[in-house]
Amino acid sequence: MQKYQSNYLTYGSMMIALFVITLAIVVYVPFVSILISFIVPLPIAWYSVKFERKHALLVTLIAVILSGLIGGIAGLIFGVTLAPLGFIIGNSIRTNQSKFYVLMASGIYLLIITAMQYIVSILVLNINILTQFLEALEISYKQVGNIMELAGQLPANYDEMVDQLLLLFKMIIPSLYIGTVYIYAFLYVIINFSILNKLKLDVPKFSKFMDFRLPKAVLWYYLIVSIFTLFVTFEIGTFGYLLFVNAALILKVLLFLQGVSLIHYYFYVQGWPKWSMILASILAVPLYTFTIILGVLDLGFNLRAYLKDRYKK
Repeated sequence: MQKYQSNYLTYGSMMIALFVITLAIVVYVPFVSILISFIVPLPIAWYSVKFERKHALLVTLIAVILSGLIGGIAGLIFGVTLAPLGFIIGNSIRTNQSKFYVLMASGIYLLIITAMQYIVSILVLNINILTQFLEALEISYKQVGNIMELAGQLPANYDEMVDQLLLLFKMIIPSLYIGTVYIYAFLYVIINFSILNKLKLDVPKFSKFMDFRLPKAVLWYYLIVSIFTLFVTFEIGTFGYLLFVNAALILKVLLFLQGVSLIHYYFYVQGWPKWSMILASILAVPLYTFTIILGVLDLGFNLRAYLKDRYKK
């Protein structure tokens, strides 16, 4: 018992030190901060795999406090974001959760913590990053318009086009936010899992992308949204418009991924080389409407079962 207590205290101190050092690099060395930030949660993740949850939570809390003491406000922001993320990743591995579970849990946590940070920045610091970004975007559009006007190439309805684009961008910000957060969550999970695997820890693996399948409920959600928008017209800028535009965008992205996954499966059963599969995935982007249709058909009629029976060896 004494040996175990000594181990978790010793390793806990080491992992806290590693976490704080890497976080300090992120805060004070901006040139490498983007790359280093992805491995900052690693010490907490490793510790959370090896030791009990109560000990891992204590180490996580101490790491957050030291982050604020060493890095100030910036250090506290990174610490609150990345230390619990490391705990989520490590504790999920320790409890034998799937990699998809780890991805979803990490994404949900990042969504919540970044939203809270955004609200605090407005209420406490009186800084609205989103408003500042939109203002900078509007200024850049005006500068482009001035350049085009000097060159005699300014369209007659340029201002109207810009207003519509900015309004559309404002409407789809929730979808962009969710998508960006989950891309970051995916990178954090992939990078930390790869390193933990090299450290001889048993980490779960994603199934092959060609086996990616959405729940059938996604198809019903997509049909409901599509049918609803045929019969109901929302005024641009209203809450209903915001809700359905973002719902449709998220569902289309999911069905697009389903369609690309089907393409991968088709190339696999045909035995075609991987480079052709990569080329087809690239071509799926400009042909996104067709790819979404493939995703709908695959989800509704299980095209993979047909392909498996037809091309089985």
